[in-house]
Amino acid sequence: MIGGIECYNGLVSERNSNTATIRDQLHTIIFEADTLSGKLFDIGLIGAILVSVLIVMMDSVAPLRASYGRFFTISEWFFTLLFTVEYILRLICVKRPVIYAKSFFGIVDLLAVLPTYLSFILPASRYLLVIRVLRVLRIFRVLKLVQYLGEARLLLLALKASRRKIAVFLFTVFTVVIIVGSFMYILEGEIHGFSSIPRSIYWAIVTLTTVGYGDISPQTAPGQALAALIMILGYGIIAVPTGIVGVELARVSELKSTSTQVCAWCGLDRHEDDAVFCRHCGREL
Repeated sequence: MIGGIECYNGLVSERNSNTATIRDQLHTIIFEADTLSGKLFDIGLIGAILVSVLIVMMDSVAPLRASYGRFFTISEWFFTLLFTVEYILRLICVKRPVIYAKSFFGIVDLLAVLPTYLSFILPASRYLLVIRVLRVLRIFRVLKLVQYLGEARLLLLALKASRRKIAVFLFTVFTVVIIVGSFMYILEGEIHGFSSIPRSIYWAIVTLTTVGYGDISPQTAPGQALAALIMILGYGIIAVPTGIVGVELARVSELKSTSTQVCAWCGLDRHEDDAVFCRHCGREL
């Protein structure tokens, strides 16, 4: 009896070991770009993404849809099922699927297949499949362009560090355009196209950002003087966020570059080149 139990436990252990091995192999192929199999998988995936996006774009052209509508529909469902299987495999081969599902690429992968299924309820939603092009961001991992991954990480860190300063800056700009728009409404009035304060604020935003659509413009001398002041102020405002982010970039420029390794436990993919353990959960990479 004891021998039978030991034999059963051994079989269960071996089965669990085989399952873990298969999961690890899938993780290496699907998530890692350091191996030949992983690189080939990602190149094939990116090719499928580009073709599927191209098909969705061509399907929105009426003459092409009239001639090749059936082909576009079949192709759309083929790629949707293909990406659905791929998404399920990604969830299977990670230790904690919920974390991957809530990550940036996890959400993008889900949004890449949902529009086709939603088209049963909202037919026009299938054109949202062009969001699949965001998945091409994985090309940075496929080609092992680590320097670009590192630069992207530095830029994200700089933007995160400067978010409060930029928020204050945007709030100041928002206040300025409200004040200027209100003044312009008083100076010009409806007779010159400034029919309301919101429309005057729209003009102030267009002028301050140096876009200048020209659909409405001040006609009086005071209004033109105020417009000239806003135009000059616009050039100065452009330099402010650039300086804020530039300072933060200088602060984080000493960070080490990142590798393409992805933690199978927590899904973190921004590890340093010489990292052996995940800096988030501590598991071995």
